[in-house]
Amino acid sequence: MSFYSGSRNSSCPGPITGNPLSGLCEKACIHTKKVFDACLRQMQENNVQVTVTDYTPADPAQPLTFVSATTFPNQTTINNLVVDRFDDKPCFARVSGTVTVPVQISYTDANGVAGTATGEISVNTDVVLYVPQPSVVPFTIEAYLNALSPDGEYVGDGVFNLDFCLSLILRVIVEAELLVPTYGYCPIPPCQEYTQDVCSGFFELPLYPVQQNVCPSN
Repeated sequence: MSFYSGSRNSSCPGPITGNPLSGLCEKACIHTKKVFDACLRQMQENNVQVTVTDYTPADPAQPLTFVSATTFPNQTTINNLVVDRFDDKPCFARVSGTVTVPVQISYTDANGVAGTATGEISVNTDVVLYVPQPSVVPFTIEAYLNALSPDGEYVGDGVFNLDFCLSLILRVIVEAELLVPTYGYCPIPPCQEYTQDVCSGFFELPLYPVQQNVCPSN
């Protein structure tokens, strides 16, 4: 079993049914990221040139044929960050910088051998966000960039020309201790082991046939 397989009870994570106050038992202090503001940008960028290195396997036979591209959004970084507060709105600021994410490109070489190589893509961003006032624990700007490349081609000298559909999330966060109401600790149910037991259906059969009432009623 798990939280979402097998029998469920009120102690399991998931949608609340009934009175949401029922079962509340403590105020817990948790260390987490508090998000003060966030925004989403979705855009399409065509003819993005990506220079790749770290060929696997090494020294592929030229030319290469593009297959697909995969980004690693959890490794997103933001460089040249500038936070410029507005004089008339001190809790808001212009946030600009260059967001970069690693990308792995899959290809086949001239001999039909499949391989991968790594590069990166960068997006300039310039947005308005709510930013908290200065404090002992400072706020930070966090970026998350994911991309899909439906089309691309190899142009030579380790360069791919790609089209990207991009989703960029920017967050203003602070590492903080928050006081939240809880239902206590989660009870962890035992795992449901995956099995292809061919006997399970046979063992579930009744020992004797079920008697059907076929006698005519009086």
